[in-house]
Amino acid sequence: MKKKIYIAGCGGMLGEAFHKQFANDYELKCVDKDVNESWLSFLDFRDAESYRKDVEQFKPDYLFHLGAYTDLEFCEKNADDTYATNTLSVETAVSIANDLDIPILYIGTAGIFDGQKELYDDWDTPNPLGVYARSKYMAEKFVETNAKRFLVCRAGWMMGAGPSKDKKFIQKIMKQLKEGKEELFIVDDKDGTPTYTQDFAKNVKELIRKEYWGLYNMVCEGQTSRLDVTIELLKVLNLESRVKITPVKSDHFKDIYFAKRPPNERIDNRKLRIRNLNLMRDWRVSLKEYIKDYYSNYLP
Repeated sequence: MKKKIYIAGCGGMLGEAFHKQFANDYELKCVDKDVNESWLSFLDFRDAESYRKDVEQFKPDYLFHLGAYTDLEFCEKNADDTYATNTLSVETAVSIANDLDIPILYIGTAGIFDGQKELYDDWDTPNPLGVYARSKYMAEKFVETNAKRFLVCRAGWMMGAGPSKDKKFIQKIMKQLKEGKEELFIVDDKDGTPTYTQDFAKNVKELIRKEYWGLYNMVCEGQTSRLDVTIELLKVLNLESRVKITPVKSDHFKDIYFAKRPPNERIDNRKLRIRNLNLMRDWRVSLKEYIKDYYSNYLP
């Protein structure tokens, strides 16, 4: 008999990967307020009563809470809505999981650090800079302090799910290339670690299987920068000779991206390595696979 997982906020890029990696081995109930797949049903997890009722009816063995607002500018402009979505709903999820005596998975972020160190491991103390980072850190702390059994897995610069769901850096660059841009303005003062959603979901699956509860950094291997990622992306697409990259400082985009961002979001999968459970591949390998699998007919 398959174990059951209830996945809340499963309509985004990470949800797509979790559905793909878990659907064969578990019985899933996947919900989101945006029903954009045949395997999704409607639930707004900010409605605590409906959330609790739906989970209790399904009787899962695990509760995965994936959804969050991740647009930093939106979060700065809509702080109360952000805390309701990113923080308070997680408190509801912990309460539901505890009452059912099941483990909860919460998705953390490298964005909770202030970027003053070169590299952050699982035991470094976060110092969130803006509303988004604060809302995520407060939720992470609540899970750690209150959940009976939990996994907190921190992602870095997310990539996955292709043009329909990827709202992050890779898709933003791919969109410019599709529009025929021959010059890309890329910041050279932001460092971090890409995280391929498929690799992330696979590594979570292994932690669940072994029941290694706790907090884990979970990013692709190889520290890098926005500039390096763009250079590599153009190589993968064989466009390095046709598209010019012009490095700029973050101030270049200050009118569009006004929310505070750490200069460095590099995190290290130290705990996974110590446990011999680090399945995360080098970001270049994952990027190449991602483009091949999700963007094969995207560019003209």
